[in-house]
Amino acid sequence: MRIDRAELRLVSLPLLKPFRTSFGVMTDKTFVLLRLFGEGLEGVAEGVMDVRPDYREETISGALALLQESILPSVLGQDWANPEHLMRHLSGIRGNRMALASLEMAFWDLWSRSLGLPLSTVLGGVRNEVAVGVSLGIQPSIEATVESASRHAEQGYKRIKLKIQPDWDVAMVRAVKAALGDLPVTVDANAAYSLAQINTLRELDTLGLDYIEQPLAWNDMCDHAKLQALMQTPLCLDECITSAQDARKALEMAACRLVNIKVGRVGGHLEARRIHDVAASFSAPVWCGGMLESGVGRAHNIHLATLENFTKPGDTSSSSRYWARDIIHEPLETSGGMMPVPKGAGIGVTLDLPFLDTVTRMKVDVKPQRTSVAPAVP
Repeated sequence: MRIDRAELRLVSLPLLKPFRTSFGVMTDKTFVLLRLFGEGLEGVAEGVMDVRPDYREETISGALALLQESILPSVLGQDWANPEHLMRHLSGIRGNRMALASLEMAFWDLWSRSLGLPLSTVLGGVRNEVAVGVSLGIQPSIEATVESASRHAEQGYKRIKLKIQPDWDVAMVRAVKAALGDLPVTVDANAAYSLAQINTLRELDTLGLDYIEQPLAWNDMCDHAKLQALMQTPLCLDECITSAQDARKALEMAACRLVNIKVGRVGGHLEARRIHDVAASFSAPVWCGGMLESGVGRAHNIHLATLENFTKPGDTSSSSRYWARDIIHEPLETSGGMMPVPKGAGIGVTLDLPFLDTVTRMKVDVKPQRTSVAPAVP
């Protein structure tokens, strides 16, 4: 599969309403969109890095520079047998998994389209629809949170996830649990706590949560292992896990009992599938997390979540919860808490280019580099 050229865009898509977490408040989603062109076909993906390094260490500006100046020029104008072949070429790049994922995922879409097959089929998926939950940002009041959680439960979502932070946790969660009965409820701290707040975490442990997601530092599996030993509620790691090796270490040391897989966080579908397989070997379930993606990233997530060990509801809820208008033509909407897998080759969605142009802040066409001289190693 030859990649002839690439187009990088910086897109800013306004949210229907602000989304608040322990990081702060988001009013629009700014992201990198990558389009790959080859053999008359197009593959597309979006990056999940942020403007500031508040989730992981990567940023939009850094990823754009790396993709435009180094990664993309080194792969354009060449033939790649499959995604594994492409990513072996880039194996010398350390870190920068979100930037690499943008390329890897776009190539999966391009390659799957060349085969005339859905991405889910090529990845080895086993479902035509996936169970989804909903992620609720920090609301203005407990009453507003209960109302929102109840409304989404009535819409059929299979799990309600509540964002928490210190002083916005136990009382709010207890009220939601009382309102929802047996519907699974989880909480996501986005690394906002430390072991100094063990009393609060132990109170959360008494509330019958399905799991507690990433309560402690984004890069500390040791303290998560200490905490899990003190808790009945399973811990789920998100930010800590960037590779199959991370997942293996976390599960071996009992730092968690399940894993949130965000394909953009871990470097793409290849590594996401490896993490899925490692977790399965430990009999640990996985689920597909979200980063407020547009329809492009959401479609990639849906296809990934068709793999067998994705047994917990993911974050791929209806696009209409977030956007007045998405950048794709196809609606990605749930029914009864189930999200159908987009039909057709690749990720099964197409860009709404006239609308995309109105929300594009920057566009760059990347051409193949003229020479392929490897840098000297000192």
